[in-house]
Amino acid sequence: MAHIAFVSAPASGHVNPTLPLAAELVGRGHRVSYATGPDTMDGAVLAGATPVVLPSELPPGMSARGEFTADQLAVTLEYFLADARVAFPVLARHFSADRPDVVCYDSVTFTGRMLANLLGVPEVALVPSFAENESFSATQVYLPPTFDHTHPRLVAAIAAMGDFARGHKFLDDPNLMFGHIAPTSIVFIPREFQLSGDTFDDRFHFVGPSLGGWQADESWRPRSAAPVLLISLGTVFNERPEFFQTCVEAFADAAWQVVMAVGGLDPTSLGPLPANFEVRARVPQVAVLRQATAFVSHAGMNSVMESLYHGVPFVAVPQIPEQRVIAGRAEQLRLGKTLAEPTAAGLRAAVAEVESYRPTVTAMSATVRAAGGAAAAADILEKLLG
Repeated sequence: MAHIAFVSAPASGHVNPTLPLAAELVGRGHRVSYATGPDTMDGAVLAGATPVVLPSELPPGMSARGEFTADQLAVTLEYFLADARVAFPVLARHFSADRPDVVCYDSVTFTGRMLANLLGVPEVALVPSFAENESFSATQVYLPPTFDHTHPRLVAAIAAMGDFARGHKFLDDPNLMFGHIAPTSIVFIPREFQLSGDTFDDRFHFVGPSLGGWQADESWRPRSAAPVLLISLGTVFNERPEFFQTCVEAFADAAWQVVMAVGGLDPTSLGPLPANFEVRARVPQVAVLRQATAFVSHAGMNSVMESLYHGVPFVAVPQIPEQRVIAGRAEQLRLGKTLAEPTAAGLRAAVAEVESYRPTVTAMSATVRAAGGAAAAADILEKLLG
């Protein structure tokens, strides 16, 4: 059996899609070592992987960094470079002593590719959102028309990354953040949802999402016979009390059973809550989606895939450029509707409208489930390893 290393950024949106694959590989008898930060390690351990804890954490104030400006991209590059300086020596030391047969790395976590190059083992990119190839760049899609490519801080950050790359002679490609196309990519969305999907060749395997065992084990029971409406802005960009207050106004005393996840927001700050509302910091999202009729979501890719997997049409309230692009793709395919500036009346109308999208959502649900998920991804890795 093989030893398979996973390397991921310490963000749930990047770690969670990979955990069913890690569990599938462990179930097939392979040994999986999972390297990520301490805040995202619990899921890997539950999946049966051996933890390799990196000194990696998300930078503070993420919820205030929603727009894709040149300054914010510079901050992001500076973070990745600073993280690489402390995390890569840990990876190199650990895996030089316990050599893997393949390194699977989150597509934005270039330290995983560095590790594969250092050890001379195959590399596999794990892509939780839109994939990129020579003719399609998701990053360029996210950039606003006013983006300043000559911003001094951005230019300096790109130069610093280049200097860092040139200091590692074993790299097969000095492009760390942009331009590198892995020889094998496993993409956790179906090709039918991918932008420019017909331009991707057989280096890219669109296996779609999978549900983890922990998600299957979670349960949630409706409190009434009313249809269930789930509301969530995800785990990062959710500090939006005015949005949640608008949701209370929109669906108070409506014919809905509303389940609303508010993250770190104090529910008492929303005032008296209607009897038809269940408000928590976190809800078992997949368990609720099994029962839901509609979903008001930030349109993070994980949430969108979970919604489509369960055949639930959604209203997107995107918070950052990537989510706006995902929401736009869903709207193009008639799977969801986007509200850039949600009002109470607009939310009610949008939730009513997406009910008419149910036939296309049901068809996409079948596509998502047929993509193969973790089992298909494990087959790809086993074939690669011979």
